[in-house]
Amino acid sequence: MKTLRLCSALAAALVLASGCNKSGDAPKPDVASPPAPRNGTIGVTLLSLQNPFFKVIGDHITAEAAKAGYDTIVLSADNDVARQANHVKDFIVKRCAAIVLSPCESRSIVPVIQEANAAGIPVLTVDIPCNEPGVKLLTQVATDNYGGGKEAGRAMIEALGASGGKVAILHFKQAESCRLRVKGFREVIDARNATAANKIDLVMELDGGGAKDVGYKAAEDALQATPDLRGFFAINDPSALGARAALEKANKTAQVVIVGFDGQPEGKQAIKEGKIYADPIQFPDRMGVEIVRAIIKHSKGEDVPKEMLIPTSLYRKADGEKDSSLK
Repeated sequence: MKTLRLCSALAAALVLASGCNKSGDAPKPDVASPPAPRNGTIGVTLLSLQNPFFKVIGDHITAEAAKAGYDTIVLSADNDVARQANHVKDFIVKRCAAIVLSPCESRSIVPVIQEANAAGIPVLTVDIPCNEPGVKLLTQVATDNYGGGKEAGRAMIEALGASGGKVAILHFKQAESCRLRVKGFREVIDARNATAANKIDLVMELDGGGAKDVGYKAAEDALQATPDLRGFFAINDPSALGARAALEKANKTAQVVIVGFDGQPEGKQAIKEGKIYADPIQFPDRMGVEIVRAIIKHSKGEDVPKEMLIPTSLYRKADGEKDSSLK
């Protein structure tokens, strides 16, 4: 009898329990959502992430790639060809979906690009092209550096006026992009000199390192060698800002004008303040976006142009005064 009562109580409890839960209210098991599908990893090795210009490129590659389901690895080569070659080798081992690089030195990087070609991984360059024979590149996305160099030449002519004068170039010959800038600059100055009474004399080319500290030292050397110097053409903003610091130390800011190149925020601010005369400005954000779009098109079997050149735009003091992004 006691056992019968116990069984009846258990049965009643089960009935009550089932009455408290409708079939639709049954707890669902904890199942993690499946990860979003990924399309692989894009390996990126840039000239130097210490330079804000390349950081903008890297950030925009990362953001645009994420929208399309790609992971990214963005590394700084720090102007070291051997380091950059190791980056590319590592991307090959990781079987990256694509490799993007801004070559530290276009000629020296050829063998490792050929390794990526042999592995069947698409290779793209950004900002700094590689026009060497024997390499296969999906596309090259860059500023129209040759056209920008011509714009810089016209800005120097405008800044010096009819009197002309002696000008020094702060170069970075390792980079093809800088060689193109100087080529365009020289051509415009040479064309002007063919008919002008007072020449613009390109007295020297010095290594500005593409960096503020190296540009400063090179500008100091130029001022000591040529006390009556009238202008600097610097191939990027960091070296232009280094030249400006050298002018301030030498008390020659009223004598010497600077034309830079890039349009980084610090460079634009210096233009607004009259410390740099003008820059042909680049659009690194657009470069990053266009690189990823090219990779996506290729993955879909669509044709990609072999080169995409993005024009510069000459930025003067008047532009800086209207620029709401500046102080």
